[in-house]
Amino acid sequence: MKTLRKKIKIIVEKTDTGFSAFSEEYPIYTTGKTITELMNNALEAANLNFEEENILITQDNLKFEIDFKQFFQYYKVLNAKFLADKIGMNPTLLSQYVQGHKKPSKTQTEKILSGIHQIGQELSEINLIHKH
Repeated sequence: MKTLRKKIKIIVEKTDTGFSAFSEEYPIYTTGKTITELMNNALEAANLNFEEENILITQDNLKFEIDFKQFFQYYKVLNAKFLADKIGMNPTLLSQYVQGHKKPSKTQTEKILSGIHQIGQELSEINLIHKH
C-alpha cells in the first residue's frame, strides 16, 4: 500500500449540530459532533476516497482549516483582546479579523496561530490545586 506524500486541505465549518468538513480538491465530505470526531471521520472519508488507488492516508496528510470568525465563536474561552495583547497586535485589528470585516495576511495569520498555540501549550502545562 502506498502513502500519499502531500497534504489535503480540509475546510472546517461550525454547524448547529457540531461541525462539517470538506476538501475542495477531492470528494471528501464529513461531519462530527466534536472536533475530534470530525477529524477521525475526515480521515476515514479520505481513506475511502483513495481506497481503489491503494493509497493510505494518515492524519499527517490532512490539514484542517477554519476561518477566524467560526474559530472564535466556537472557542469562546479564548478572548480576542487577551490574544491581541499576548502577541502584540492591535486589539481592534484582531477584532476586525474575528468579525470577518478584514482578512489577515499570511504573516498576520501565522502570528495569530502562533499565539493560539502558545496559549494552548501554557494551558496544557497547568495543574490546578484543589483543597480537601
